[in-house]
Amino acid sequence: FSSRTLWRFGYSARLLKTNHFRTAASNTSFQAVWMLLARYSGRIPGVFVVVKKNRFFTMPETVEDKANLELYSPHPQVRGMTLLNREAFKRTVVVPVLKVKKEIVNTLLKSLKHTVLQRPGLKRVVEDPEDEDSRLVILDPHKIPEFSLGESEQEVVKQLNVHPEVSKYNLELTYENFKSEEILRAVLPEGQEVTSGFSRVGHIAHLNLRDHQLPYRHLIGQVIIDKNPGITCVVNKTSIIDSTYRNFQMEVLAGESNLVTKVKENNIAYELDFSKVYWNPRLSTEHGRIIELLKPGDVLFDVFAGIGPFAIPAAKKKCHVFANDLNPESYNWLLHNCKLNKVDNKIKAFNMDGRDFLLGPVREELSKELPLLKEEQKTSFHIVMNLPALAIEFLDVFRHLLAGEPCSTAGLPTVHCYGFSKHDDPAKDIQERAEASLGVSLDGRCSTYLVRNVAPNKEMLCISFRIPADVLYKRPCPDEAKPASKRLCTSKDLSEEKL
Repeated sequence: FSSRTLWRFGYSARLLKTNHFRTAASNTSFQAVWMLLARYSGRIPGVFVVVKKNRFFTMPETVEDKANLELYSPHPQVRGMTLLNREAFKRTVVVPVLKVKKEIVNTLLKSLKHTVLQRPGLKRVVEDPEDEDSRLVILDPHKIPEFSLGESEQEVVKQLNVHPEVSKYNLELTYENFKSEEILRAVLPEGQEVTSGFSRVGHIAHLNLRDHQLPYRHLIGQVIIDKNPGITCVVNKTSIIDSTYRNFQMEVLAGESNLVTKVKENNIAYELDFSKVYWNPRLSTEHGRIIELLKPGDVLFDVFAGIGPFAIPAAKKKCHVFANDLNPESYNWLLHNCKLNKVDNKIKAFNMDGRDFLLGPVREELSKELPLLKEEQKTSFHIVMNLPALAIEFLDVFRHLLAGEPCSTAGLPTVHCYGFSKHDDPAKDIQERAEASLGVSLDGRCSTYLVRNVAPNKEMLCISFRIPADVLYKRPCPDEAKPASKRLCTSKDLSEEKL
């Protein structure tokens, strides 16, 4: 496997070197390998883990085989349609049926459960127009291709005293009977990709359509509404995320233009205007992972808080929370959601640039609280920096953020910083970039987690580390009492001085 392939499966280069891993690999037991990964993840510095995929919706499954595709394809005349005409999807297909007395229909269905038609939305039993005491049981045309029963099926119907003759029945299919993928495959040009995933944000479906799909975007939007109960608005992203406020331009493709919605994540409700703030339902697992690291009484500084997916659950866990976001809309929705979840008196909210927040409220709180910590105290300080496009560039703020000497190394804040990487070795790349901002090596004292795959060859990662004391503290020069002309201490001396 290439390093990127190993990364996608959650393998760590450090873990690959262990004897336990080599033994499991030699036994070709994927389960054993996976269990070892789970066992070691989080214990060895530098090891990363893969978290569960977050909530992401796709069009219903692809059609399994060519025969299925031919049988359940809409009428060819819909090719190229850009304005949805549901009536045009009607077509009639010929399917095999058995004539059965209505008293034994259920028994026959159980006995021939692998042979009868199994397709959601289609009836397996219909009225017999020639005999009110009988019913027509529709059989799967793929299982009865020649309109005659096989030996095993003949034996079953013989025992039930059913005549084994298979008849032909004209089954009418309508728009309601086709899956989303089948509809779009029939409409879009042949050979073009039709499957399109979407994120669901309350009643909103959020798409990222490709260029060849754009002429059909309004039809695609309406199909999604038709085939997904609860979705009443479909939008398509029309620009990249703005790095300042983390929102993007979007076009309403179908449905109502109401972009104020309500979502629920990890049992907590949030309200937001999807057109003005950043919200990604695929990050729910990552939000939960960080919250699991916190204990009641801990302090959380959320530098790029958005509408509160880290801050609010942390406050509910009885942590002391300082939450900040530069976007005024996000700040207002953060305040709204704090009230909605009854934690408005437990979160101090700020509407500042992230760097100013770190240099102001964060430095002030750490300067006040860290000197009071004793070795036996268990309070931990966590700083979350979830702005993957830029957050690593903010890490230089921690250089000599505080003055004096650390009272307890156990109280040093832990940073959880997010970033994107297109490197062949994303974990190495994210660590090296963090080290460049901090001006210190993190070898052996950081963990890197794969959060999700954003795009082909683009990963989102989280690097977690405790800020080294020689980075965080600007200690006084030992000879600072001497006249300036006689001071020999340099910044290099301070960085190399042992604690």
